[in-house]
Amino acid sequence: MEHELSIWDLLLQASLLVQAVMLLLVLMSVASWAIIFQRRKVINTTAKDTLKFEDRFWSGVDLARLYKELSAKGANLFGLERIFHGGFREFARMRGNPNADNATVLAGAQRSMRVAHSREMEKLETHLTWLATIGSISPYIGLFGTVWGIMNAFTSLGSVQQATLAMVAPDIAEALIATALGLFAAIPAVIAYNRFSYRVELLDNAYVNFMEEFSGILQRQTMNSTGTVEQETPARQPQSSGGL
Repeated sequence: MEHELSIWDLLLQASLLVQAVMLLLVLMSVASWAIIFQRRKVINTTAKDTLKFEDRFWSGVDLARLYKELSAKGANLFGLERIFHGGFREFARMRGNPNADNATVLAGAQRSMRVAHSREMEKLETHLTWLATIGSISPYIGLFGTVWGIMNAFTSLGSVQQATLAMVAPDIAEALIATALGLFAAIPAVIAYNRFSYRVELLDNAYVNFMEEFSGILQRQTMNSTGTVEQETPARQPQSSGGL
């Protein structure tokens, strides 16, 4: 009896549809964990780079020098680095245009930073919708397998005159495994999605705050008719970005 009710035997003896449901749930669970590990690495790296760049930016470094250092990295720019690089590049380019007034120069830099910000957020949010989808539909897929298995169990009772628990228990047990697999796939996905969404929101706030503060610096530059871009050196220490 114990052998008949082992998990492995129940999986092998399940109907083809229930086996297909279980296989689908296993694949979804594997995909979910792959996304979790990949997103965790990306978000952790981005958070560390954000704090590192903020420390560098507010250390009093010359902005033109910082821009040249980032330009030397080529395409290997992420997060705040790309936002700063895009905004400063556009600011310097339009500042050299004698026909551009201060408002146009500042608007161009802000527009460039918004585009960079949007692209960085797209990178951070990549595959998060898959986690949300897996977390949402896995229990229902498992429930479908369970309902189908229980239907088969009760259908098989119609062909016998006297039903016993030993006859129906294996079919019901195999059906409930589908629900268990659905929950196994859904719970980690939901937890990871909520955690990653929270951290992405923190990074988004850090990006937006930096854009506002950097816009203020650029605005002071446009108002300084005798100053140059190279003369601006931020000295204020940023507020703590705890939770990143």
